[in-house]
Amino acid sequence: MGKRGGYMGGMPGNMNNLMKQAQRMQRQMEEQQKILEEQTFKAAAGGGAVEAEVSGKKELLAITLDEDVVDPEDIEMLQDLIVAAVNEAMKKADEEQQKLMGGIGGLGGFGF
Repeated sequence: MGKRGGYMGGMPGNMNNLMKQAQRMQRQMEEQQKILEEQTFKAAAGGGAVEAEVSGKKELLAITLDEDVVDPEDIEMLQDLIVAAVNEAMKKADEEQQKLMGGIGGLGGFGF
């Protein structure tokens, strides 16, 4: 009886290639993550009255307030604008991460 392939029929070479692909993808992901972490993302709310800046590491770096938005009688509006600006800046960072990581190739290179 002849062999039909299986593990002994050449699979070790294919596994080696898969491991090399996985290592290459890992390096690419690490490089893309480093690029992302060096970037900053800004977003504004309230027509620019509140601006938030976050890093690619998703750390809040700065909040800039237009002095006209600081109304002691309406603290809740200011709080809402800050939350909106920070969330939008984080969303921009997430979108950039998806764009960068989407270019790596995903699991398609593994034949899945």
